[in-house]
Amino acid sequence: MTPADLQLANRLADAAGAAIRPLFRGDWAEERKADSSPVTEADRAAEAAMRAIIEAERPDDGIIGEEYGTRNESSGRQWVLDPIDGTISFMAGRPIFGTLIALMQDGWPVLGIIDQPVAGERWAGRIGEGTTFNGKPVRTRACKSLEEASLATSSPHYFTAEQAEPYMNLAQAVGGNKRQGSIVYGGDCYNYGLLAGGHLDVICEAGLAIYDYAALVPVIEGAGGVMSDWQGNPIDADTAAKEEGRVLALGDPARLDDVLEAMG
Repeated sequence: MTPADLQLANRLADAAGAAIRPLFRGDWAEERKADSSPVTEADRAAEAAMRAIIEAERPDDGIIGEEYGTRNESSGRQWVLDPIDGTISFMAGRPIFGTLIALMQDGWPVLGIIDQPVAGERWAGRIGEGTTFNGKPVRTRACKSLEEASLATSSPHYFTAEQAEPYMNLAQAVGGNKRQGSIVYGGDCYNYGLLAGGHLDVICEAGLAIYDYAALVPVIEGAGGVMSDWQGNPIDADTAAKEEGRVLALGDPARLDDVLEAMG
């Protein structure tokens, strides 16, 4: 990974945003994929724009994209693209979706971008380097205990019956039904940017694909946080398959054991 990789990733985000913004709260076509999840012409246009740049400038690199699949899958360097993470929010006119761009080296995320093209907000992280928000350094915040933490998840409906129990155990430990505002629903990748900037403490999710989480790891860890699966293991390319895409993100790594204990 080189500074040129970050420059390229920023150009990819610019290209995706240019494809998305004209369609936001506008007229666009929608379809349903095989898993019944929605996809719009904005999703496809944004990914196509990013893939065209990579294929022209980095023809030996691989691509893993949500909408157009895999290219050069044997390459040790893989660009992982989610053109709109939070398509339902995009469709509802809520500017809390984001474009996710990651570079993975030999199965490990080493560079990540979360870009909100409507609000003009961009988090960028590289392994071994600090995370930035619109070019300025950001850090996660300290959290003394789970009772004082804020917890976020995209939706409790995304958990299977088996996954719901550990999540609800965590939600009880965080909120204890004692305070309002302890738990935030909705937000998809936007939550991870908020955590990196010190506005949230814990995120718990399941069922994520590689293009949902690869970009998040460098952003969170570059800001001083930690990401793991529900067993406390580091996140890599196999997390989606081996751990059913069950991920945790914490702003304060010292709380990881507390979260795992609470989840049982």
